[in-house]
Amino acid sequence: MILDDLDRHARERPAERAVVEIAGDDRVRELTWAALASETNEVAGALASLGVGNGDTVAFQLPNRIDFVTIALATLRLGAVCEPLMPIFRERELSFMLRESGARVLLVPSVFRGRDYAAMAAGLRSELPALEHVVVVDGDALTGEAAPESPGPSPDQIAQLLFTSGTSGEPKGALHRHDALMRAADHHIAHFGLTGDDVIYVPSPLAHQTGFLYGMWIAIRLGAPQVLQEVWDADVGLDAMRRFGVTFVQAATPFLADLTRVAEDRGETPERLRTFVATGAAIPRELARRSREVLDAEVGGAWGTTESCLGCAFARGDPPELAWGTDGRALDGVRLRIVDDQGRTLAPGEEGNFEVHTDCLFVGYLNRPALTAEAVTEDGWYRTGDLARIDSSGYVRITGRVKDVINRGGEKVPVAEIEQLLHAHPGVRDVAIVAMPDERLGERACAFIVGELDFDTMLEYLDSHRVSKTYWPERLELVETLPRTPSGKIQKFVLRAQASELVTT
Repeated sequence: MILDDLDRHARERPAERAVVEIAGDDRVRELTWAALASETNEVAGALASLGVGNGDTVAFQLPNRIDFVTIALATLRLGAVCEPLMPIFRERELSFMLRESGARVLLVPSVFRGRDYAAMAAGLRSELPALEHVVVVDGDALTGEAAPESPGPSPDQIAQLLFTSGTSGEPKGALHRHDALMRAADHHIAHFGLTGDDVIYVPSPLAHQTGFLYGMWIAIRLGAPQVLQEVWDADVGLDAMRRFGVTFVQAATPFLADLTRVAEDRGETPERLRTFVATGAAIPRELARRSREVLDAEVGGAWGTTESCLGCAFARGDPPELAWGTDGRALDGVRLRIVDDQGRTLAPGEEGNFEVHTDCLFVGYLNRPALTAEAVTEDGWYRTGDLARIDSSGYVRITGRVKDVINRGGEKVPVAEIEQLLHAHPGVRDVAIVAMPDERLGERACAFIVGELDFDTMLEYLDSHRVSKTYWPERLELVETLPRTPSGKIQKFVLRAQASELVTT
């Protein structure tokens, strides 16, 4: 169990560095393993004093700070469920997610990046009867007596509730058990050959599975220092990586692009960096080639989902053309297959529906048994919604998506929800949102609208409905009609082709 790992490190290496926080103003805060365990116990005591106990859900909307780590560990210490919420979420997303989970406690910063989170959270109280406590956390605000003695969680208990955007018009809450997350961490550690001598860099949001599991969790599992960056800035990131001897990073492609650009401009490298795993969006081949050269490290791709954890990835020593030209090969404990629409397994090289069988699979979607049944086959394979090919050597190439979700630098845009919202605008008669290629982020959203609506008005409308800016379309094209099939379905492949042409013209 991850709490056993924390306690062991606190006993065996109490004075060694456990976690580093690089704040937005370049302030640095550090905790040793002994201090991390001590603060975790104090936070657990504070949560217990609010009535948090075994099986309760604790929601926290925090940036990459030490507070996030201690609150997550304290929640698990009490046998409660972590519900991390992305800092980009606003009232619209938060009210849905908190109502779904029935969280009794919500922890937020007072102000972050100019937004008053305390006021926003307080405003949600009246519409969320289950939410008993809103706690503002700023460095040292959440302390209490030591945590009460408890047997701690069992391996089969739920540890994490993580919401993922889908195409059904609303987010889905994926539930993970302690043992599944532990297995996922161990498979990852083995695949990339990580040890306690590594230093793990976490620029990805801790409220994403990439940051939570493949940053924070694996570092604690290993007993390796983790370096958190509160606000992404490539110059600050390069300095931090050099200062603390970072050896391993897993983050979305935009982080790699920015870091490579800055390292190239400055003529400096993160000297101890060994591996950069780029997830969330396909790595442009030229970026991968340049990154390997500039960063003097192995760079490659990987594929995973919130529900299945990491399924395949490049491995150390893979030839460059396989490391960045594919999505890698299966991790231990994972099986992959390509099937047709009737569920028949296809031959190597054939394109079809990509399915995963793993011992790290989620329990299901919170309050959504029908969606859970739809996502998992009768024989236990997870339907990823992706189209792919697997070659005779087991390397995967993701070729597209069955469901229409835009992947903006690792952040999946819930297309159906935004389309429905725009449909309600009086100036919109019809709307379709599709992916538009982008060199840095992989994809951005382009809205094709039939009606009378200019770009600024569209953004003001989405802002008035408290939609996260990450989900806003970044281009608007007014059209006379949308291409449709004889049955009335919008031909989004036609619009995607048009959006691609817009980028090149």
